[in-house]
Order: sequence, then C-alpha cells, then structure tokens
Amino acid sequence: MNKLVLANLLHRPLRSIISVLAVAIEVVMILSIAGIFMGMLNDQKTRTNGTGADLMLWPSGASMMNGVGGAPMPVKIADVLRRLPHVEAASPVISHLTTNVKIEVLYGIDYASFNALKPFTFLAGGPFQGPNDVIIDDLLANSKPGYHVGDTLQILDHPFRICGIVLRGKGGRKLIPIDTMGDLTGSTGKASVFYIKVDEKANIETVVSEIHATKGLEDYPVQTIDDWLATMTPDKLPGFNIALGTVTGIAVIVGFLVIFQAMYTAVLERTREIGILKSMGASKSTIVTVVLRETALLAIAGVILGILGVFGVKLLLARLFPTMNFEITAEWAVRGALIAFAGALCGALYPAWMAARKDPIDALAYE
Repeated sequence: MNKLVLANLLHRPLRSIISVLAVAIEVVMILSIAGIFMGMLNDQKTRTNGTGADLMLWPSGASMMNGVGGAPMPVKIADVLRRLPHVEAASPVISHLTTNVKIEVLYGIDYASFNALKPFTFLAGGPFQGPNDVIIDDLLANSKPGYHVGDTLQILDHPFRICGIVLRGKGGRKLIPIDTMGDLTGSTGKASVFYIKVDEKANIETVVSEIHATKGLEDYPVQTIDDWLATMTPDKLPGFNIALGTVTGIAVIVGFLVIFQAMYTAVLERTREIGILKSMGASKSTIVTVVLRETALLAIAGVILGILGVFGVKLLLARLFPTMNFEITAEWAVRGALIAFAGALCGALYPAWMAARKDPIDALAYE
C-alpha cells in the first residue's frame, strides 16, 4: 500500500509539487506574521525594561503601547516626583509613533534624568550638544548604509546630527531632546510617560502610595515595570490575536482549497484504479486511508519546506530591515505545522469520501 501511495504522488509530479508549495506557503504566512508581531512586541518589552526604571506614571486612558497615547502630561510633574521620599530619579519622556518610512517609536528625552535611571553605554560620541542632536543605538548605526557620529539623520522631516552611538536596549533606537520633540509634535512642555527609579525595590509600593496621595496625581495610573511587562502579551493587547487569526484563517483557506482541488482531481483520474481495488476486496476505509495518506505525505513535505522557508524570510528581512526583530519560536513552529497539517487533511476528506462511495462496477466501466 505504501508503494501505491508513493506511485500515485510521483505519477503527477507537478500536481504534487503545487500541493506541497501550497502547504509551505500556508506555514510561511502563519509563522511570518507571528514572527513579526512577536518580534515587535518583545523588542518593545526589552527596550522599555532596559531604561532602568522601576515605575511608570501614565496619563489617564493611556495605551499600554508606548507612543500611541500622545503627550498630555506637563513635564513639571517630574519636579513633584523627585521631591517624594525614596524617589531616586524621575524622567519625562515623549514617545512618538511614526509611520513615515517604517513603524517605529521615537523617544524625546531629558538626557540628564533619563541617564540617571541607568547610564548610557556610549560606543562613540557622547550626550546631546544642541537641540538638533540625536543619539542612536548600535543596531541602527550598523545597519545599511551605516551611520557614524557627525552624520545627518532625517527625523520627522527634520535634519539631526548624530552626536552619540550607544549600546542597544535602552529606550528607543533614536533619542532626541524632549524640547525638540515637543516642538516637532506640538507637545511643547508635555510628556507621554514618566519613568521613575526608586532607591530600593522594597519601597516601590510606598512610592506608588505617595504618588496617589499627591494633589493632582490621584487619578494618574502608576505601574511597575514588571506589571507592564506582564501586560504585554498577545492575549492582552487589543487587536493582536484578531490580526493573527485573520492571517492564519486566510492561509488555512488557501491550503485547504489547493489540497481539495488536487485530491479531488486525483480521485477523478484514478476512478478505474479505485474500482480495481474495490473489486479485489478493498473496504471503504482502505480507500479513504489511501487518499488521506497521500495528503499526509504532501502536508508533511509542505510543513518541512515551509519551516525552512520561514528561516529564509528571516534572513531576507534581516538584510532589508536590520532593526526589525523577527522571532521564530518552537511554540509557533509547532502550532503553524499542526494548523497546516490539519487544514490539508480537512481538504482531502470530501475527495476521500467520494472515492470510498464509488461503485466498483461503474468505476471499472469508467473511461
């Protein structure tokens, strides 16, 4: 029976190749969108965690994603926070989401207070020397065409001089003075978030209580970095699972239709063969098994090719968009493989059922 299954697949090589490619494309679509989404999410988590802050003060109704909620809070709140006991540093930041060339979050920072949270590690250059200076991280500096201290970088249609290159992982990839960011975004004297560093971890809850006891700050949400990291999951981000589910559903439909058409055509072409098998005593379950085993082999080959293809996509994106974080996890590789495999088998169920119902006499007389 195994020889028969293999012979059937090799008899129509083009159809088999197209079926394998359909499953592979399905896997690539699922894992690529998951890799991009999870990469962006985890990169945001890593860089926010790298600020060195213990707490974040948000405006009322702010989005969990940095850069989405605007900059509605007065920068002067930082002075109030610094006067609280156990507060070691408080830094106002404007985080601005831009989609001009690519999606990225720009940071407008007060250098002295932001550096006080956790000192920058400079690989070249140094702090801001003027309002039109920008600090970039090493990943951006090493991306094509490559950037060096003294080069000009366009940000929000405004030229900035690169004054320093720092080790990646502390806030944004591009950091400019907060006053300049405020002028460019119409948020002068405002901030999106305040990063707060306490003197000891044991005093975090005390500082939160003191902030809420301060006049004017009663309604401002205060969140620990650990709590914020815990909220940055696909299940808790609005729209994340919807977008992922939509792409996954489209991929499954594509794979389902191609497998359905391939196996349906294969059953029609092998009507006499099915009649011979049934006349020799083959049961309905045997006929169904043959069709499903052929589909399973096609699906396995497609899954393997698709997973290899995703690594190719990762290499391509790394070359074209070096600052993009693309993550391929074992969990999503298994999930994508199972979804594609199950979709392929579902696509073969009707053709298999149709083959099992054929009357052996009519099948033998089929031309």
